[in-house]
Amino acid sequence: MPELPEVEALKDFLTEHLVGHEIVRVLPVAISVLKTYDPPVSALEGHQVTAVHRYGKFLDLETADGPRLVTHLARAGWLHWKDELPSGMPRPGKGPLALRVALETGAGFDLTEAGTQKRLAVYVVPDPQQVPGVARLGPDPLADDFDEARLAALLKDERRQIKGALRDQSLIAGVGNAYSDEILHAAKMSPFKLAASLTAEDTARLYEALRTTLTEAVERSRGVAAGRLKAEKKSGLRVHGRTGEPCPVCGDTIREVSFSDSSLQYCPTCQTGGKPLADRRLSRLLK
Repeated sequence: MPELPEVEALKDFLTEHLVGHEIVRVLPVAISVLKTYDPPVSALEGHQVTAVHRYGKFLDLETADGPRLVTHLARAGWLHWKDELPSGMPRPGKGPLALRVALETGAGFDLTEAGTQKRLAVYVVPDPQQVPGVARLGPDPLADDFDEARLAALLKDERRQIKGALRDQSLIAGVGNAYSDEILHAAKMSPFKLAASLTAEDTARLYEALRTTLTEAVERSRGVAAGRLKAEKKSGLRVHGRTGEPCPVCGDTIREVSFSDSSLQYCPTCQTGGKPLADRRLSRLLK
């Protein structure tokens, strides 16, 4: 799933390639991708792109005197830039293509979604705050006013595990499964630790890990072409998706806890005092 650093990089990429150009065609290939119908996608046509914004994991294309195109790539969605779009109309139901946006230059981009769970979302709205997911976002962790005191205030009454709190978009915007693993590894903190139990020292360590991990990921992604961002993300991860590999800090074996639709990775030595976390799903399979 694209998270804050990759969406920030896509924002920068699209700012360079879209701003100042006119949208001449918007083709929804998979109707399920559209979450709004008034105004229609055709209302974007003929308008020049004036800016590209990011809200958490949402991308927002602002146009001159027209509506906004807001996109959430979800778990399996992606944006593919093409200097020259294919001629002819794409065929619905053939492949992962969900929506195509064409510019007056002949260039443009495709939104695609792999797999059977169709969660890629596109909204055409006058104001991005009309998108429910944008309206309920918490603060951006890379914003200038997001300081240690603000993080402490957000977590002080959270009676849930810190892993889940970090992933809650209404609490902190933009952090998902992968970067929450990375942040907690950098903070030397168990993903099962209760958020409300954090001491002042814990919060300071978590804040530093949060800002550093995301800032470094943004810097690694900056200037990377849209098509290479997925590989760049994977190459920069230290624990997430690396079950069975040695921890790059201490050399212990990275372990995993599986859930119904996701998993987390962690280092026992760095994060849990050397103790493996209970993996209930795996335990059931072994019975």
